[in-house]
Amino acid sequence: MFALPGSAYLYQGEELGLQEVGDIAAGQRQDPAFFRNPGVDVGRDGCRVPLPWTSEGSSFGFGEGHAHLPQPEWFAGYAVEAQDNVPGSTLELYRKALELRSELRAAEDLEWIPSGNESVLHFARPNGWQSVTNFGTEPVALPEGTVVVSSAPLDGGKLPANTTAWIV
Repeated sequence: MFALPGSAYLYQGEELGLQEVGDIAAGQRQDPAFFRNPGVDVGRDGCRVPLPWTSEGSSFGFGEGHAHLPQPEWFAGYAVEAQDNVPGSTLELYRKALELRSELRAAEDLEWIPSGNESVLHFARPNGWQSVTNFGTEPVALPEGTVVVSSAPLDGGKLPANTTAWIV
């Protein structure tokens, strides 16, 4: 998404790799939509669970005492503290991509580049950098250039399945 022209929007916890907490008990829910539509709408509480800043503590560093919505134990491994300065972490990927997005800023255009593979999305931005995404199940060859960021480690110089790389 950061490779595309225009504004980029992050949802709470996306930069940590968090997913919505789907198992909040009815007695712990707070969203008015849950109470207005009993049995129909579980509301938005699952995506509003406080972010984990630390890997320990009653609220994973969100504040004193317990958080206003329950944070699952698996949050510990996704905490900022657990990902800060850790190569390959989701947080570091987002930081690097945002830094590069600013450095590589270009006109609001892009050029679609045919890859010959229906599982690969490849485009170039006006100042020459490229984004390649492999939606397939097998690694694919990358175009010439230097990979400046990748959402997963390369596989023998190839782009693994379900991975995006930016190339300059």
